[in-house]
Amino acid sequence: MVTASVTVPSSPIPNSAPSTHVRAHQNHVSLPLRREVLKGLALCPLILAAPNSQAREIEVGSVLPPSPSDPSFVIFKASSKDTPALRAGNVQPYQFILPPTWKQLRIANILSGNYCQPKCAEPWVEVKFEDEKQGKVQVVASPLIRLTNKPNASIEDIGNPEKLIASLGPFVTGNTYDPDELLETSVEKIGDQTYYKYVLETPFALTGTHNLAKATAKGNSVVLFVVSANDKQWQSSQK
Repeated sequence: MVTASVTVPSSPIPNSAPSTHVRAHQNHVSLPLRREVLKGLALCPLILAAPNSQAREIEVGSVLPPSPSDPSFVIFKASSKDTPALRAGNVQPYQFILPPTWKQLRIANILSGNYCQPKCAEPWVEVKFEDEKQGKVQVVASPLIRLTNKPNASIEDIGNPEKLIASLGPFVTGNTYDPDELLETSVEKIGDQTYYKYVLETPFALTGTHNLAKATAKGNSVVLFVVSANDKQWQSSQK
């Protein structure tokens, strides 16, 4: 079961079985998706319960605390220690939950934005997690100035869902984006925060044949939460 989530303020996290399920915790920036695939990305100040650096390349269940809402998952809380953009203040802290068998991957310096903070002109990868049997999750951030000249713009100020994904689609797929690959879009509003949600079938994507994404804008950045799976992973983990 693939489920994901990110939040800026709260959305509840439903109970679910411990399969490929990635969701965001409540009380932060929320990126909920359909089919329970992306249920929240949370952007807001957080205190980290366990050093996330320890989670790299080992199963996160051995170092991250259980989610209070569902102990079969663990909670990852990103702090300023975790990424160059968080240290520079270009992205607000976020959190999400994921299965304990997933592993946090290292991000190459050139992809992390480390070399260009605090004034990156192109999107960068914040964090990435993977389970070889279930799929990948990554958080991508884009400088707002790349998409609009309006400071502190909302995602609606940038344009409709199709316009946003046309700009950020290559960062979902890892290479190219074709509008024909977009199967569904929807809009969700939680409080005064709006989220664009996407279902894509991407046969030529480096990330995988199936991609589900959710995006929102806050502060200086647009934050994009992506779950990806190849055909074999999707067959077993689609729900």
